[in-house]
Amino acid sequence: MSYAASSGGVRTERALFVVTVVAATVLASGWSAGPTRVTASAGCGIAGYSYAGFQHAYQAQGIRATLTPLERPEVESGHVAAWVGIGGRGLGTGGTDAWIQIGISSFSDGPSQLFYEVSSYGTGVRYTPLGASVRVRYRVAVRELETRRGWWRAWLDGKPVSAAVHLPGSSGRWRPIATAETWDGGRRVCNRFAYRFAAVAVVTRGSWSRFIVGYRFQDPGYRVVRATNSMFVARAVD
Repeated sequence: MSYAASSGGVRTERALFVVTVVAATVLASGWSAGPTRVTASAGCGIAGYSYAGFQHAYQAQGIRATLTPLERPEVESGHVAAWVGIGGRGLGTGGTDAWIQIGISSFSDGPSQLFYEVSSYGTGVRYTPLGASVRVRYRVAVRELETRRGWWRAWLDGKPVSAAVHLPGSSGRWRPIATAETWDGGRRVCNRFAYRFAAVAVVTRGSWSRFIVGYRFQDPGYRVVRATNSMFVARAVD
């Protein structure tokens, strides 16, 4: 699950990725999780969700990145994912969870796939698969609508793939996130991944601008390494 951490008096949102029934029933060609050499280790990750990525230092109206898997994920239990998004646990109406995100996911019982996910007041979490992951890289983004404050959409390769989603209280208040994550499926395992995030940028005052690193997500067993202001690699530690 997700939670909000506090660092230096600044509230930092950890957005979540939730495995739903619809995800478990999707069948598509692509990477298969298959057999894996992953073994349980108390030094790998934390119970539940672990992250490796960054949050933008300031509020913004969107985020984009080009995601590239650098190796085949190894998922013994649960899932791994790489995504960009905005929102987090307890940020919605009445303290409910609220976010929108888009990226790539891999499960222990199936192939990698593109997805977007929304959590909003009154509807809860909705995970939507977008098909098998078969290409080398993917341009993903979430962005607030220019003409409707607090309304957001997910984008893939420059085209919208979600309906407009209303996230009350989000306009000008939330900080975008670009991160990889792993969920252990309720078991102590070391799921492995390696993703490159390139051309990372955020929307400020209606146009794309430089991503400025704020909070760093880096749980035990995983590492995030910056190459430039707009590019980093998130991966399991060898």
